[in-house]
Amino acid sequence: MGEVIAQLSVSLDGYLAGPDSGREHPLGLGGERLHRWVYGLRTFRRMQGMKGGTGGPEDELLAEWVERPGAVVMGHGMYITGEIPWGDDPPFGMPVHVVTHHPRESLVKEGGTTFHFVTEGPERALELAREAAGGKDVSLAGGADLVQQFIRAGLLDELWLHIVPVFLGNGRRLFDGLPDQLVEWRKTQVLDSPEATHIRLRSA
Repeated sequence: MGEVIAQLSVSLDGYLAGPDSGREHPLGLGGERLHRWVYGLRTFRRMQGMKGGTGGPEDELLAEWVERPGAVVMGHGMYITGEIPWGDDPPFGMPVHVVTHHPRESLVKEGGTTFHFVTEGPERALELAREAAGGKDVSLAGGADLVQQFIRAGLLDELWLHIVPVFLGNGRRLFDGLPDQLVEWRKTQVLDSPEATHIRLRSA
C-alpha cells in the first residue's frame, strides 16, 4: 500500500494562500508568488506542453513528486477555487477524491482526471483513493483544513514544505488548528535555492 504525501508551498509567516482566496483569486492576493519556483523547471514546463526549462536538484524533486502518486484527495474549498482555472484538462491526470458535504455525480475531465465527490469524510476518501491508486502513493492536495485533519488523525506519512522567502501577512495558514500536544517529524531532506527552501519531513 502506498503512502499519503503532501507537498505545499508556504510563506515565511506560514500562509499557503493569500487573503481573499476564492474563485476570483484561487491562491489569494499575492499567493501566486509562492509557486514561482516551479515555473522555469523542465518538468513543470513539460507538464504545460512547453519545451526547455532548467534541470538540477529542484527539477528532480518535482519530477519525483509527479511520478509518485496514483490518486489525489482534496478538500471541497480547493476544488471550488480551482474548478474554473483548471478548465477541461485539470493538471492531475488521475482520480481525484473531493471531501465534501455536497453530493454529486463523478465528473470526468480530459487528460485522465475524474473528480469523485465523497460525503463520508476524509478517511473514506482516503480509502477510495488508495483503491484507485493501485499501490502507488496518494497525494493530499489541500487545502489547509484537510491537511490539518490528516495530521491530527495521523494519516499523513510525508510532508514536503517549500518555504518561500516572502511574508504574505494574511490569508490561509497551513498549521492553524492543530493539536496543542507535541507532534514530531523527522527531517529527511533539505534543499536550498534562491527561490525556496525545500524540506522533506516524515512523521515520527
